[in-house]
Amino acid sequence: MEKVEAATARPASPLTERQEARRRRILRASAQLAGRGGFDAVQMREVAESSQVALGTLYRYFPSKIHLLVATMQDQLEHMHGTLRKRPPAGETPGERVAETLMRAFRALQREPHLADAMVRALTFADRSVSPEVDQVSRQTTAIILDAMGREHPTPAQLSAVRVIEHTWHSALITWLSGRASIAQVKVDIETVCRLIDLTDPETPR
Repeated sequence: MEKVEAATARPASPLTERQEARRRRILRASAQLAGRGGFDAVQMREVAESSQVALGTLYRYFPSKIHLLVATMQDQLEHMHGTLRKRPPAGETPGERVAETLMRAFRALQREPHLADAMVRALTFADRSVSPEVDQVSRQTTAIILDAMGREHPTPAQLSAVRVIEHTWHSALITWLSGRASIAQVKVDIETVCRLIDLTDPETPR
């Protein structure tokens, strides 16, 4: 595995327009390399060359490959969220809409298996130093689920159900990527866990 170098100063937030453009090039290069060859294909020097930034600059944005790939996952989920919003789910209940949305997101990742594997492996390997990036992935996933639910003010019970759904979705990605679960089994698991939302939704008839 590529040696992890310590961070110096991370870019201040919010980023300037130039810094944001540079960050976008880095994330795009990371996704392209991962899409072609998976986790091992993402080498920091190659990312720097592909995104036309100095290696030291790359490390100031992302202290390690793990930081970079987890940030890439957040970026991919953000794009996915925008695409999903253009065609809202048609399920009758919040649980059905969330299940439909997550399966559409899953199929999008299925089209880029090497990229999906690299991002999920990075998320699995992430330690405490990657907590900000991991939290961003979690918040983005939560936003996708809440958007599909169509509930502006979810109850504590619903938020608990959302956390369980996130854990199940992540686990389903891992088992599918490792060849231990079929798409059909993933669909059954996602639909089953999403019923928790309807069980905790006061507006859903039972």
